[in-house]
Amino acid sequence: MTFQYKEARLSNGLVVVGEMDQSTHTAAAGFFVRTGARDESSNIMGVSHFLEHMMFKGSQQRTALDVNNDFDAIGASHNAFTSGEMTAFHAHVLPEHIYSAMEILSDILRPALRTEDFEEERGVILEEIAMYEDNPFMGLYERMMETYYKGHPLSHRVLGTKQTVGLLPKDEMSKYFSNRYAADNMVLAVAGPIDFDKVVGEAQRLCGEWPRGKPGRANTPFTPVTNEFTQTMPNTNRAYIGMMMPAPALNDVRRYASSLISQIIGDREGSKFYWSLVETGLAEEASCSFEGRDGLGEYLIFAACENKNVAEVEKRLQAEMAQLSQTLQQEELDRARARIATGIALASERPSGRMHRLGSQWVYGLAPIPIEEEMQRIENVTLQDLRQCLVEFPMKPVVIGRMLPPTV
Repeated sequence: MTFQYKEARLSNGLVVVGEMDQSTHTAAAGFFVRTGARDESSNIMGVSHFLEHMMFKGSQQRTALDVNNDFDAIGASHNAFTSGEMTAFHAHVLPEHIYSAMEILSDILRPALRTEDFEEERGVILEEIAMYEDNPFMGLYERMMETYYKGHPLSHRVLGTKQTVGLLPKDEMSKYFSNRYAADNMVLAVAGPIDFDKVVGEAQRLCGEWPRGKPGRANTPFTPVTNEFTQTMPNTNRAYIGMMMPAPALNDVRRYASSLISQIIGDREGSKFYWSLVETGLAEEASCSFEGRDGLGEYLIFAACENKNVAEVEKRLQAEMAQLSQTLQQEELDRARARIATGIALASERPSGRMHRLGSQWVYGLAPIPIEEEMQRIENVTLQDLRQCLVEFPMKPVVIGRMLPPTV
């Protein structure tokens, strides 16, 4: 691949990173902020996501309509997202429009936070929370995170709650913005057929006056406590099961082994869970995902089945995890490795995928790793590496949760 990595830092601490390739036909730019639900205090839970919405309500120079019209005028595919650990704003455009996209993105990142927009968007988010409450998987996932990470800010819900969003004062959002949206707490990532020096010059012009702040992030030691819960959810006719246990952090080299382990045991097709539970008709879904985070990580097991099958599904999930080290096969590792490598390669074929990868790496404090090197690291993982990872991070559920339909 012909991408060339470049990096610069403005005087106020804003980092600019890019992967340049003159052969691509599109370009992408995104601002990634090292802030999310884990950086909020409990009483303002959801402020990161709420603030993401407010960015698109406009700046001192633009209204919400102006923002939409200006993105449309350059044919931008644009969006934003908030997670537990980052917030990002990005656009994918034709190369000749990349500097216009940067200008719009940088402008909305200095939001007006108008009172009328604030109250209007509060209603939108409360509706979004209500929609999540009707989703059994999301209800189970949020309860699992709250239980597993009890006492740690990773337990915070990204959307917040009806109470925290409903009572959030605009002044608290303004304080949070001033603290967390410091220039030295974000990165501008670009990719495509772009002049990097010109990108840096434009970034200096557009963002050079943004204040620095060094807000930091607390990474206190944390050990989850064993727990179990069962909850009834109205208007459902399926049972949902979740299990959670420790896994490596995202900056831990063992993340490669964990990613492969989760594929082997819980990929949606062809995994051990699939053959034991889905193919046999015992469950309609059974999966395992690895979530690497900043300083922490976890495996999440998820299954959906008929209520009468809950006990047997849990038994088989536990059995597959308990015997995984003994049942691992080289062919399974090879297949998992091929699936992950294909996913990485597909994401990297578009500048938008490269841009997202660069921005996310910076947010998590990872050194920029070329695609080729990352794929080689995956290729180098052995069965013994997987078994050693299972010794250090055994697949023994710490938290088990169930979301069950009402009994008749």
